[in-house]
Amino acid sequence: MTPAARLQAAIEILDQVLAGEPAEKALTSWGRRSRFAGSKDRAAVRDHVFDAVRCLRSHAALGGSRSGRGLILGALREAGQDLGEVFTGQGHAPAPLTDAERVPPPAPSGPEALDIPDWLWPEFSASLGDQAEAAALALRSRAPVHLRVNTARITVERAQEALAAEGIAARPHPAASTALEVTDGARKLRNARAYQDGLVELQDAASQAVTERLPLQDGMTVLDYCAGGGGKTLAMAARAKIQCFAHDADPKRMKDLPERAARAGADATLLSTPDLARKGPFDLVLCDVPCSGSGSWRRAPEGKWRLTPDGLADLQRIQAEILRKAAALTAADGVLAYATCSMLDGENSGQVQRFISENPDWTLAEQRGWQVQDGTDGFFVAVLTRANTR
Repeated sequence: MTPAARLQAAIEILDQVLAGEPAEKALTSWGRRSRFAGSKDRAAVRDHVFDAVRCLRSHAALGGSRSGRGLILGALREAGQDLGEVFTGQGHAPAPLTDAERVPPPAPSGPEALDIPDWLWPEFSASLGDQAEAAALALRSRAPVHLRVNTARITVERAQEALAAEGIAARPHPAASTALEVTDGARKLRNARAYQDGLVELQDAASQAVTERLPLQDGMTVLDYCAGGGGKTLAMAARAKIQCFAHDADPKRMKDLPERAARAGADATLLSTPDLARKGPFDLVLCDVPCSGSGSWRRAPEGKWRLTPDGLADLQRIQAEILRKAAALTAADGVLAYATCSMLDGENSGQVQRFISENPDWTLAEQRGWQVQDGTDGFFVAVLTRANTR
């Protein structure tokens, strides 16, 4: 495919996304229909699509319309590219520019330029203060690729060497002692022996840092209450000799966890909801709750545009309910940890303070946040203990 043909493919896929189709599903469907597209073509089209979704507001403004064509026009205009070289109509290139498209629209400003919904900007800026603009701009770019080294089986240095032998360059990331940032060869990871053998896992450095803030000790019983795919379950199991349990309200999210745990040489027992009371209470309960995902919008940018005020309010109600349930599963002298991949105070410190005000027997031992402009996803963790045990 020519570069222009790749852009036309992205235009067509983006139109489906704007009509409500999930980007991954639209890309998969296009790939099945387009057997002529090679791996480099597919990667390029994917990049065009996700770059456009990350910058949907600003690129639509620069392109003159909220359409696949408008988004690609806006992206090229922002990059300073000659639009006439792409929009030629020749072969499989996009159709030539109309007279209206040749006239650059006014430059976007405010939240539109920063690619944040207008309704969300007040809370976003209040939560991040003078770092709000830097965080919003960071969300417009692609996320770095981070790995967690399974230090129960290999050192960070040896992992770097093993990856380098397969053409993957990685360097330590300061957010976590187990974290590596891939600087070259990321597309080779899935076939790399170090990955297939469970020596490294894909996991953001701040997500790893969350588990490093937890006071894990050998012999503990630990519950990952909202385990999802189990990344934090495996990270905790690698840190200490613990009895590790994983639970999720949707058990299908954990379907790959047993295989991943076996590959990593970790012990993790899956628990259904009825099992929780029988196995508990637990020495440490981690609840990495459903959230806006504002800290990971570089990886899942559709969430930024699909979040609504009512949706955010619903999420906060769910978070409060999960905290109450997780507290009931925590031993009298145990630790309750609350985490999100959000940068919004209403989901983070505000949620924790509401819980403590309603449950004065709990106290805050520590809280910490990470932000996207510092080179990781945005994450938050609070570690709580019962006041009468301190």
